Amino acid sequence: VQLQASGGGLVQAGGSLNVSCAASGVIISINGRDWYRQAPGKQRELVAFITRDDSTEYLDSVKGRFTISRDNAKNTWYLQMNSLKPEDTAVYYCHADNVYSSGTVYTNVWGQGTQVTVSS
Repeated sequence: VQLQASGGGLVQAGGSLNVSCAASGVIISINGRDWYRQAPGKQRELVAFITRDDSTEYLDSVKGRFTISRDNAKNTWYLQMNSLKPEDTAVYYCHADNVYSSGTVYTNVWGQGTQVTVSS
């Protein structure tokens, strides 16, 4: 089981990006889909998560600008980022609490990260 993040890039302040996280392998279900970010010199922080019943929570600084969503059929989740600010610049990592595979549960699964850079 692997998570592949994509969709990062360079954007001007006020712009938008949509990052995706695709899970691959033999997957039965995924519990707890998150996005984290880590800016240079800072600790990794939780940006958003979505539960199996589609409950969502966001970091205060991104509320109203970012939206997390998922597509179960594609084992993929997304982070739509609007009104981006220079302080949103970071490597964005997708994460899953539990990935249920055939006879195995993978816990605390991380993607490789995708760089988001917002210029002022």
